[in-house]
Amino acid sequence: MLGRTAGGLFWMFRYLERSENTARLIEAGFRIALTRSAAAEDEWSSIVTVTGSREAYLARQDTFSGAQVVNFLLREKQNPSSVISVIEAARNNARMVRTALTREVWEAVNETWILFRDLLARPINERDLPQVLATIRQQGALVRGALHGTMLRNDIYDFARLGTFLERADNTARILNVKYYVLLPSVSYVGTSLDNVQWETILRSVSAYRSYRWLYGGQINARSIADFLLLDLSMPRSLAFCYEKIYRNLNYLADDYGFRNNCHDQAMTIRERLAGHTIDTILDSGLHEFVEEFIRDNNQLGREIETNYRFIG
Repeated sequence: MLGRTAGGLFWMFRYLERSENTARLIEAGFRIALTRSAAAEDEWSSIVTVTGSREAYLARQDTFSGAQVVNFLLREKQNPSSVISVIEAARNNARMVRTALTREVWEAVNETWILFRDLLARPINERDLPQVLATIRQQGALVRGALHGTMLRNDIYDFARLGTFLERADNTARILNVKYYVLLPSVSYVGTSLDNVQWETILRSVSAYRSYRWLYGGQINARSIADFLLLDLSMPRSLAFCYEKIYRNLNYLADDYGFRNNCHDQAMTIRERLAGHTIDTILDSGLHEFVEEFIRDNNQLGREIETNYRFIG
């Protein structure tokens, strides 16, 4: 496959995953704003931080009101991580690799772009926000369904899945990282009811609240939630789950092309590091430090995949 085509597939699905992740984060912020108004500004601030857009946001706004943050993360075309921006980027990549996609996948992406263009043409009021966010999530599921249901399991599929899981792992890691240094006002709150509310918010922001309750019942605490989001191989947004998929899809590419690259070794190292830890060893050495290292390594792997498979040039 041409590197340009591989890169288009990889980034198309990174952007699609990013739009859905942003919608989930906004939904979590909206829930906090409704139930704990005193904490609303801190929550909206943390959401902007998770998306990596804080500097760009502060260049335009002085405060973190719900309406301002929602507009910036959903509709602001000058924000390259806004939903409207990443959906347009996903559609542009889909057009570039149109011949590599089934008709169903192309139509799902194109219809998503048309729907979002109209849906986000005007500011979203508070009453309509839940339905708008639900639509964003549903469209992401629609594209994934078209991919799973109609695409051959070949190198095209592998590059699409690599983009999805690299982006998903980055999002989960960033949420966990922000938890301790933005969401939590002070270390004195650890273990208190406020701390547990914040952890519950994290579960909701990665659509893991119900699955967590199935496994752990009513026990909401930092240790079990961190374990669930970092190391649980049955949780589709955990770091361990994402790296199991990344490792497998890179191995499929190695089998198809008959050679391995540096990115294969890097993915194996990250996967083995996750498998070699328990939540106790991670917490003992420092959750923040562990997640910071993971984010750096995950970003480096993404760059290495781009280089090894010649996405550019």
